[in-house]
Amino acid sequence: MKSFAAALVASMAGSALAFVPSSSKQVCTELNEMPPRLWNDMVEKTERSASVPYLPRAKALDGSLPADYGFDPFFLSSIPKNFAGFLQPPSWEETKGIDTIYWMRESELKHGRIAMMAVSGWIAVDLGARFPLAGEPFDSVPNSYQAHDILVEQGSMGVLLLACGFIEVCSGAALVQVSKGEIDREAGFFAFGSKLLPKDEAAVFDIKTKEINNGRLAMLAFGGIATQTALGYEDFPYWSM
Repeated sequence: MKSFAAALVASMAGSALAFVPSSSKQVCTELNEMPPRLWNDMVEKTERSASVPYLPRAKALDGSLPADYGFDPFFLSSIPKNFAGFLQPPSWEETKGIDTIYWMRESELKHGRIAMMAVSGWIAVDLGARFPLAGEPFDSVPNSYQAHDILVEQGSMGVLLLACGFIEVCSGAALVQVSKGEIDREAGFFAFGSKLLPKDEAAVFDIKTKEINNGRLAMLAFGGIATQTALGYEDFPYWSM
């Protein structure tokens, strides 16, 4: 009986040991072998975001760019990615690449500029403005909301699509040169009106900040106007008085 009890205790002890790490050194080694977290390369842990103080600052948003207020709660601007692959396959040739913050700033400027023109044009048409000597069907377009479908049926939107495609190809060519390191180009810069800018760098920085701020506001405004119009408020100012 005693031998049976001893055997039982030994068996239970052996089962319990199966749940105990063989050595703390082995566990520590396995932890040290874990790959580094991507997070460590995306944030400045010792600095706070200027617009969201309870979050660390995204590394790419260091305040050096116009209208950089540190707002990036998902740290998208600091994702390490080469966006040159969207322009040409990496297998074609090895390039310097385009980082995330450059690609996002290029996109933001482009969309902001288009939105500023779109909001101005939308409101102008709804207030009665028409292109001089355009004739029909432009003169009889009732409002901006219905203009799209009318001009698609008429065929004018196809010409606009080709024009936009040409502009995209040209801007894409500039980005290819940037990715190759052939030109040192600021994101969104096309030298349009650059000779009219002041000589003072601080004044230029202020103008660029205003452009981005107005572009951001225009993107929100266009979304609001389009939504309100689709809900039935087709006349300026797009709500029931």
